[in-house]
Amino acid sequence: MTAEQFSGSEASGRIPPGQRLVRGWPVSHYGPVPRFRPDRWNLRVFGATATGDHHDWNFDQLVDLPRTTVVADLHCASGPSSIGHEWYGIPAAAVLDLVPPAPDVTHIMAWAEYGYSANLRLGDFTSAQTLMATHRNGEPLTAEHGFPLRLVVPHLFGYKGPKWLRGIEYMTADRRGFWEERGFHNIGDPWQEQRYSYEEQEGDGPQPHGG
Repeated sequence: MTAEQFSGSEASGRIPPGQRLVRGWPVSHYGPVPRFRPDRWNLRVFGATATGDHHDWNFDQLVDLPRTTVVADLHCASGPSSIGHEWYGIPAAAVLDLVPPAPDVTHIMAWAEYGYSANLRLGDFTSAQTLMATHRNGEPLTAEHGFPLRLVVPHLFGYKGPKWLRGIEYMTADRRGFWEERGFHNIGDPWQEQRYSYEEQEGDGPQPHGG
């Protein structure tokens, strides 16, 4: 069931506090839409891997990776929520099976075009609903919505799911990503209204060096 098929009462239980339902799928991103060059594109897993090496897939190799379908919603920290998106793509947890992390990995950094980044706890990345989407509602993603690959983390605010995904970095300690460094909450749970960094509780943010 897509957002257009939900009545107001049916949708109300799916909208976190402080959010408002919007129809369709609004475009929202920082900076220009990158030009896709298939011969130069790759997805890299790097950082604290079990072997110490990195691993790359080119665009053609994506078809060989596991696939799944997830029906889930999108919540933007600025207030809009859109519901009932059918995402199709690569389950994020499969990345850890294909490129195992070191035992002490606790977080990942998702890297996208232009150096955009978003940090996630490892458990958020490996959630059953987190995936690297290639399609939405049966159609390939458009350039404006993240083609060829977009990280979707439905249980967190949208800034935690970068469009134009290019890399997954395994980390043994947390550090803030692009929007997290610019005043947004380090965790970003919409149901807890975790929008801004000044609302963080002890333990929500990266630990200081030596802490």
